[in-house]
Amino acid sequence: MVDDPVEGILAPARPIVVAAGGTGGHLFPAEALAHALRAHGRRVVLMTDTRAAEFAGGFPAEAVHAVPAATPSGRSLLRRAEAASTLAKGVLAARRLLKQIRPSVVVGFGGYPTVPPVLGASFAGVPCIIHEQNAVLGRANRFLAGRATLIATGFAELGGLSPALAGKCRHVGNPVRPAVVQAASPYRPPGEGTFHLLVFGGSQGARIMADIVPPAIELLTPQERVRLVITQQARAEDHERVAGIYERLGLQHEVAPFFKDLPTRMAQAHLVIGRSGASTIAELSVMGRPSILVPLPGALDQDQAANAAFLEGVGGAIRILQPEFTPSRLANELSELLQQPSHLTVMAENAKSAGIPDAADRLARLVIGVANS
Repeated sequence: MVDDPVEGILAPARPIVVAAGGTGGHLFPAEALAHALRAHGRRVVLMTDTRAAEFAGGFPAEAVHAVPAATPSGRSLLRRAEAASTLAKGVLAARRLLKQIRPSVVVGFGGYPTVPPVLGASFAGVPCIIHEQNAVLGRANRFLAGRATLIATGFAELGGLSPALAGKCRHVGNPVRPAVVQAASPYRPPGEGTFHLLVFGGSQGARIMADIVPPAIELLTPQERVRLVITQQARAEDHERVAGIYERLGLQHEVAPFFKDLPTRMAQAHLVIGRSGASTIAELSVMGRPSILVPLPGALDQDQAANAAFLEGVGGAIRILQPEFTPSRLANELSELLQQPSHLTVMAENAKSAGIPDAADRLARLVIGVANS
């Protein structure tokens, strides 16, 4: 449990800078923290990269600042050098902004867009907290961890830590958006009736889901298929072939590249098939929804594989590595779950037991404690 440093302490006027960018996996928990900080009467400023700044208009902050950032990965030495140069420019830009903002603390949410604000804060003597959403420490956070005052963790156990860094860790969970908490409802098993299946693969959709899920549905028996109502996220170029298969099979379905009301659809689902990013794991746990998880392969840190292993370990999910994610394997799993709805209920309960619905407030209290120290 995190100590409660909030009660009885007057909020200082200096703002708190939240640093996040790149993908929704980093922005969503940052947004949840910002809501929680504002609920405690704190001023919030978002520092992000230019890409994320374009769709951060709804972020609950009094100001949004974009600083240069890049990811120094890949085999090309030239591209890595260019990325390092961009990051250096970002650090200088972030430090100038921080002198103007004068924050009490900077909170980074991982990914290379976090590097310039956190490094700039460290050089300026501003306390820093980094939040690691995944079950293993990511590269950017690993680079920054030595400069952090504290490391807030999404999972109780975090891989990739030295003993010195482990002493900085505070487990708070992964903050989820207010919409997720509001949409959460008790799990209602499908019984022998309609079975709502939700399929998604991240903020931009996933080709693998379009390649595997529809053929797997074709392999089910007509009696199994007739029960299905399918909601699937698919890229625009995959829409026609995915929807075409479901239409040919006569299934109720909705296929789209993005769903703005995804938390509501997750709450309605009897089963979710998706990737295993940290935000997805957190939302499935807070919702208490059973899932089949296919970790994104190829990541150096294997963070999604570790995330999925955690939820599988508590009995809340079935993890299928991508090389094993075939139409026949998926069809077998779906057939068994359709025939044993009681197993879905157990999975839902197990997933729910791992959820931390107040993670945003826990993190907010940790941040405020550092800000007030």
